[in-house]
Amino acid sequence: ALKSEYITQGKFVPLFERAIAEKVDSSFAVAVNSATSALHISCLALGLKQGDIAWTSPNTFVASANCAKYCGADIDFVDIDPSNGLMCPNELEKKLQKANKENRLPKILIVVHLCGTSCEMDKIYKLSKKYNFLIIEDASHAIGASFDSQSIGNCRYSSITVFSFHPVKIITTGEGGVATTNDKRLAMRMASFRSHGVTKAQSLLQKNTTAPWYYEQQSLGFNYRLTDIQAALGISQLKRLDAILSERNRLFTNYQNLLLDLPVDLLQSPKRSKSSFHLAIIRLRNRSSSFHQMVFEYLRTKGIGVQLHYLPVHLHPYYRKLGFKEGDFPEAERYATNAISLPIYPGLKDAEQMKVIDVLTKGIDRYK
Repeated sequence: ALKSEYITQGKFVPLFERAIAEKVDSSFAVAVNSATSALHISCLALGLKQGDIAWTSPNTFVASANCAKYCGADIDFVDIDPSNGLMCPNELEKKLQKANKENRLPKILIVVHLCGTSCEMDKIYKLSKKYNFLIIEDASHAIGASFDSQSIGNCRYSSITVFSFHPVKIITTGEGGVATTNDKRLAMRMASFRSHGVTKAQSLLQKNTTAPWYYEQQSLGFNYRLTDIQAALGISQLKRLDAILSERNRLFTNYQNLLLDLPVDLLQSPKRSKSSFHLAIIRLRNRSSSFHQMVFEYLRTKGIGVQLHYLPVHLHPYYRKLGFKEGDFPEAERYATNAISLPIYPGLKDAEQMKVIDVLTKGIDRYK
């Protein structure tokens, strides 16, 4: 890529897009500079606008909700299943029934595949047909994962699926993201939005001209392009994806065995989902928030790089200003008081996993 004529808008981005589409069995893939950008242009391509409503999970990174706000739409949330941290289909159905009576149904549901584990997409898809909303899968954690033996990203149950290639994700382009779809019109709209809304394609021009310098801005777009350098890295990383997933599955199985005797619950992947195990999240059975903080801080002081994925989106100051408050989504709020993400990544040694468990055991015993 560095030796080619173009380091952006060259041949490597299309090659990367084709490789992604082939890997996840979608018709099209549109690469951009981040998954946040991919979520934004996905919402735009589906026509989300001021006066519309989008729903997502409160247990996610803020980008899953922010993308709707970028479009001027309202945002709301659906509580989670405490066993897996994913959007709960039963809670979704109850909320849809209520929203239908109040004429406040969402235009788009942004489903989040936390940890790389698919939500129950067939159930959610059936609800989308009954209540007439569109689905975006936020699969930022889930490249290489599957549901019912079919790849996440094939858009069997959604209009668009978004993946992230941020450095902490399964594979990386340094920064970057991609949106997959089976709808050519949506793919073309997203490709336009990522590049200022500008086109030079003769077949798409509104003016009948053959002038070689001519181009048109046909919509208000953005500079969300991925560079060829990043795409070349992505192509290389994609070749290693299966090996990376195999290692993550092995490490997760190790954690399952090592954690059996501790008073914690490891978030599980439902039987019909094959997870990419981007995260290994435990929930402490002791529900005290002070206990959670003490154990978390103990792990950190002993050199264990734990994290919380995630603080409930609706409790961030920005969203509180929109009217959300504590008690709105109790399962997501309870989750945030006892969840801890343990280290999991290719290259993590068995002895290092044993150290994680040893420190965790000591932390639990110390503060119980």
